Amino acid sequence: MNIGQAASASGVSAKMIRYYESIDLIQVAGRSEGGYRIYGQDDVHVLRFIHQSRTLGFPIEQIRLLLALWRDQHRASAQVKAIAAQHIAELDTRIAELVEMRDTLAHLARHCAGDQRPSCPILDEIARGDGPKLARRESRKLKTATLQADD
Repeated sequence: MNIGQAASASGVSAKMIRYYESIDLIQVAGRSEGGYRIYGQDDVHVLRFIHQSRTLGFPIEQIRLLLALWRDQHRASAQVKAIAAQHIAELDTRIAELVEMRDTLAHLARHCAGDQRPSCPILDEIARGDGPKLARRESRKLKTATLQADD
């Protein structure tokens, strides 16, 4: 099959297939007499593996490791689990950062009049450059208030 067909069958764009070849994530495809790339079912299977790994948020270097482990019939599943656990920890960190950003923006939006006045705490905070600190302060205030209410 040609690159367009491989792209359709795998869910990976032709551009990304070429990129994966250029960084040696996948083997360079064979060529037809006309010079077109030719892919087989095994190639499509590898591309689907990469696509699913990307969908789960794995970075390229971890995908490279996962591919090597997938191909190794004598692998220890502990290695795969360690890679997954590391990725989960990274996702948890990113989620915490996103929640902090959302909380900061929500706090600022609550304090913005949203009318015809030019003053805007959202723009003021962005210009100051220390936005996430507000969310931490607000969160601490809420925790303190909750703890005091429980006493």
